[in-house]
Amino acid sequence: MAELKTKVNDASVAKFLNGIKDEQRRQDCFTVLEMMKKATRAEPKMWGSSIVGFGSYHYVYKSGREGDWFLVGFSPRKQNLTLYLNVGFEQFDALLNKLGKHKTGKACLYISTLRDIDLPTLRKLIAQSVQRAGKSPGG
Repeated sequence: MAELKTKVNDASVAKFLNGIKDEQRRQDCFTVLEMMKKATRAEPKMWGSSIVGFGSYHYVYKSGREGDWFLVGFSPRKQNLTLYLNVGFEQFDALLNKLGKHKTGKACLYISTLRDIDLPTLRKLIAQSVQRAGKSPGG
């Protein structure tokens, strides 16, 4: 079975975020960092080389594959700020309708800039995602 490459590590979150060249993306990341920190009551950790994650949980699939993953996280990708809300989005239609300009994947929320987003709605979305994950804060 292949081992998961994205793992928690001791790299500096601040150094990673301060290294973001685009000023707006860097500011957006620090805003999301504070939102996720408040929602999880956990300190941010680097997962791999480009994901900031909060909390952790252990999963085991029916296939026997298992590993550890963060509760919520984000990554400043080139095209979008990607938020990982691991519970999916089916139960969040009302919030997504109020959120503003975004796209979703299975468990990813893609945002170009926070200027396009209603921040109180994003805070609720993050907080409810953490609550629905049913995990204790801080992992």
